[in-house]
Amino acid sequence: MNRTVEYRADGLTMTGHLALPAGTGRRPAVLLGPEGMGLSDVERRRADALAELGYVSLAFDLHGGRYLSNPEEMLARCLPLLADPERMRNLGHAALDVLRAEPRVDPARIAAVGYGTGGAIALELGRDGAELRAIGTVNGLTTGRPGEAARIRCPVWAGVGSEDPIMAPAQREAFTAEMQSAGVDWRLVLYGGALHAFHHPPVDHPAPPGVAHHPQHAQRAWRDIINLLTECVPVTE
Repeated sequence: MNRTVEYRADGLTMTGHLALPAGTGRRPAVLLGPEGMGLSDVERRRADALAELGYVSLAFDLHGGRYLSNPEEMLARCLPLLADPERMRNLGHAALDVLRAEPRVDPARIAAVGYGTGGAIALELGRDGAELRAIGTVNGLTTGRPGEAARIRCPVWAGVGSEDPIMAPAQREAFTAEMQSAGVDWRLVLYGGALHAFHHPPVDHPAPPGVAHHPQHAQRAWRDIINLLTECVPVTE
């Protein structure tokens, strides 16, 4: 079962997609963040797939119900957002509060998984000390302010394409150095030959340079995320 949920964040009315597993009891939950273009059927289907596995899942909104298919418009909104940790945290907490308020959710068993901008928001929730069991980020290897990663209280899994020009080697090294110096339980998977947003199915609109779908690695990244959830937030405990 799924339904649309509305909530306020970043000065906008957000429209998220909540997917519920079968049954009536409390379940672990996954907060699911989209790429910078915003919430689409790609994330809705992923939330539904997680519900089929037994998780309550909320695919959250970035742009007040809009999907920004124009790369220039998307970058004009996302670049200032990515440069403002407090805005990212507030946006993430607003969605997390909606998820925690769902009666089917066990609030002590929540993970945050995100792609691109959504992955950066998942990391900022961790840096803000949010109570999470796991954080997964694909194409979102952002770095924070010195010392804040020490507030992350759960394992962090990250995936990135080896040829991603946005998450280039220097960015990957800064991310791993931050995680290591903070004592975080972290993992980085490098998907050989993949570009940025390799996990995202092909789109019928212009994409920024350096973006391309890689079907094999997209499947592998999804399996890696499921393995993270199985390890850190199993459906049955």
